Amino acid sequence: MKRVLIITYYWPPSGGAGVQRWLKFAKYLPENGWQPVIYTPENPEAPAEDLSLLKDIPPSCEVIKRRIFEPYSFYRIFTGRGSGEKVNAGFLDEGRSPGLKDKMAVWVRGNLFIPDARRFWIKPSIRFLQQYLKQHPVDVIVSTGPPHSMHLIARALKKRTGIPWVADFRDPWTGIDFYHQLMLSKYADKRHHKLEKEVLVAADRVVTVGWEGARELSEIGGRHVDVITNGYDQDDVADDEEFIDPVREDRDFVIRHVGAMNKDRNHDVFWRALREVNLDSGAKRKVRVELIGKSDAAVRKSIEKYDMLDYVEFISYIPHNKIGSLLKHADMLYLPINNTPNAKGILTGKIFEYLASGTPVLGVGPIDGDAARVLLESNAGQMFDFDDFEGVVAWMLDVNLSHFVGQKAQRNNNTDFQRKKLLKGYVDIFNELL
Repeated sequence: MKRVLIITYYWPPSGGAGVQRWLKFAKYLPENGWQPVIYTPENPEAPAEDLSLLKDIPPSCEVIKRRIFEPYSFYRIFTGRGSGEKVNAGFLDEGRSPGLKDKMAVWVRGNLFIPDARRFWIKPSIRFLQQYLKQHPVDVIVSTGPPHSMHLIARALKKRTGIPWVADFRDPWTGIDFYHQLMLSKYADKRHHKLEKEVLVAADRVVTVGWEGARELSEIGGRHVDVITNGYDQDDVADDEEFIDPVREDRDFVIRHVGAMNKDRNHDVFWRALREVNLDSGAKRKVRVELIGKSDAAVRKSIEKYDMLDYVEFISYIPHNKIGSLLKHADMLYLPINNTPNAKGILTGKIFEYLASGTPVLGVGPIDGDAARVLLESNAGQMFDFDDFEGVVAWMLDVNLSHFVGQKAQRNNNTDFQRKKLLKGYVDIFNELL
């Protein structure tokens, strides 16, 4: 069996979106003739812990964990956060609006920790892995980012060992939605762009999750970039026999959103439409919204603005093995795309599990972006522009009035986005590099 070294910051028992892509690919690698060798931190700053994900690690997978130093303990002390409080990615702040100390911490993060706060793990990892590979050779190296420090580890290993290297971008680097919020100096901005281009040029292959992102990375690196989207695992969308739907007995119309809801995904048009539909005498049922995951303080303010707190429930975290049933038993799923310069290229991982559920998907974002393309081609729902209030209200009412009843089961039989099938693209790349 051939061996692939996968350098990833996120790995079980860490939960959240960042772990899913390579956990699921690793799950199916052995049956394709490849043994996954995972290199990951022993003590990462994980957004959540999810022990249910451990079952997806294949028995033949080798997992190497090494301690990492990260400056988050100093960050918590400086900003007045508790020792156990998680540090959220993407400028999501659950409990308060950022103050002066938070802004100062952002400046330090953007200008001194380049490419990210995991930079202190780069040199120790290079030294360790260089020795490890002498005794335990691999055929291919994969680095997946963010954090993009993982790419810098792989770049050095490629240079020193000559082992073929694939750089996997789950999100952009300088094109990520919050890049403009980092308060970068000219030097820091130049440094980020320089490192990004060096990675794009040095890797044997570059892969990303969406078509717009591939176009942008291709322009930066002056080379072809492959697209292997995220997807869903069929095992995750199977009905959970122990699942009990928390929907109230009165059977309100339930819209569910899974994942972090930061300020850029908090669209006024959605909350305004929720109020309009709940005031509409023609609505068949009252509409409730469940936000499953962390939500920025700005989200609650928007809900209060439209007096909708009684119709919204905040649920901090649910193990990933329970998500499939929650998606299937919802009446509608909500897919907000960040209202940022890179919005067209945002293709969140959850969209594919949304598709697999068969539940109608209401999206708010660019109608000509990657997410809109997937919804359209899969006939899974509809994307509305950020200010299309009338369109969102009409579609909510349409689905509320059971326009989709009887169509749900046959609408999403497209298997193109199954993780198991998508992995074939990676296996082909690996074999081409040998």
